[in-house]
Amino acid sequence: MSNKPISALRNIGPTTAARLHQVGIASQEELEKLGPLESFRRLKAAFPDKVSLNALWALQGALLDLPWNELPHDLKARLKVEL
Repeated sequence: MSNKPISALRNIGPTTAARLHQVGIASQEELEKLGPLESFRRLKAAFPDKVSLNALWALQGALLDLPWNELPHDLKARLKVEL
């Protein structure tokens, strides 16, 4: 993967991109470094009532370049356990 701005990644819309920027994640490289779990934790801590598990799926999908709703069930289950 190249180092794209966070807003250029699959599954990351304008609202999520803005929230990610607010928690210090502005690029693909930063998302890769932190991983989907830590990135989700930061979002959830900053926006507790506005962030759902769909954000975790979206972050993982962004890293895999997959639509969030096409993530394998076993991957989603493993992420939930690790969360």
